[in-house]
Amino acid sequence: MKKPGGTTKQTAAAPAKVSAKQTLPETTEGFPWPSSHEIKKESNPFTDRDWRMLVYAWSGMLVRFAIIFTLAFSIYQFLANQEQKRVEQTMSLVELWETKDYQQAQRALKDRLAALNAKYDNLLSANPSPTEEQVFRQRIGIEAMTAAGGDMPLADFNENFDRIVYFLNRLSFCIDGNLCSRKVTDAYFRDYAVSFWSYFAGYVDKQRKAGSPTFATAIEAYVRNGQPAAEVK
Repeated sequence: MKKPGGTTKQTAAAPAKVSAKQTLPETTEGFPWPSSHEIKKESNPFTDRDWRMLVYAWSGMLVRFAIIFTLAFSIYQFLANQEQKRVEQTMSLVELWETKDYQQAQRALKDRLAALNAKYDNLLSANPSPTEEQVFRQRIGIEAMTAAGGDMPLADFNENFDRIVYFLNRLSFCIDGNLCSRKVTDAYFRDYAVSFWSYFAGYVDKQRKAGSPTFATAIEAYVRNGQPAAEVK
């Protein structure tokens, strides 16, 4: 039996194209749904009815307070010991200041400045302004460092002057290095240092311009620290 003539085309049904990615709908919810279980609150040991929990809670609190108190006391004791060491160092300088050589140096400066003040007393008005008094004292100090500035030979006076400068520099270094007590130091030496600087600041400035730029810089730093500008210029 012969097959019917002609060719028959078999067409396979093309599968429908399905999108590989499905876009999800946009939502505005960014947090998960809350749990239906209630969150159990932690018990407060200080209000617990069990006496053992109360003892545990209060004993822990007392231990914490004891640790804090001990730490604070240790810090206070350390600072007190450091201040005591600074006071002792300052008192050693006070003892040095009262030795024979430094007492002699102080008298030499005092006598020379007193004589010059008496010599030029008429040049200063009865009520001088701070600026006038400052200029007057600096001129006295500059003349004191000359041969005509007093009865003591200039070489001997320079030796006494250098001794005072050395001591005041050392005093300033001790304070700057936090080795001396500033409160005790000020009580013993600030007035003298300020008075010294008021007379000899002009001479110091001349020495610096002559080639000694660091001459008496420590004294100046000590005098100027915490003082009104009009007092120490």
